[in-house]
Amino acid sequence: MLESGCKAVKEGMLEKRSDGLLQLWKKKRCILTEEGLLLIPPKHPPPPQQQQPASPAEPAAKMKELHFSNMKTVDCVERKGKYVYFTVVMAEGKEIDFRCAQEQGWNAAITLQMVQYKNRQAILAVRSTRQKQQHLAAPHGPRLRGASNSA
Repeated sequence: MLESGCKAVKEGMLEKRSDGLLQLWKKKRCILTEEGLLLIPPKHPPPPQQQQPASPAEPAAKMKELHFSNMKTVDCVERKGKYVYFTVVMAEGKEIDFRCAQEQGWNAAITLQMVQYKNRQAILAVRSTRQKQQHLAAPHGPRLRGASNSA
């Protein structure tokens, strides 16, 4: 998403519930763009015995991209203690649980960007449909006028 030139709308830390049996909350560095949400594991210094440079493919493999085209809703907002809990529902039905401090407003920011993205896509679809209709109608118009002029 950032490679395609999308600017970061919001950056910071979110906690994501793991898919494992224990379902632990893991901190993720997040970048919200106009196209979706990037989840990046927080940078930890490697232990002293593992001082080899990381391969270029390694950070990309750990990074997760939640694109708005695959996102259905942001649901289940609940305020408990100092946290806001919310669920991002993906198009294929997968649910991803997040939490953040109430004052951070991640759930609202993600929802707003998702709605804006869906609106942009709807406008593009309407424009595309209109252009196709105009393109289909255009060849008939000049031919008819041209035919009547030559008669």
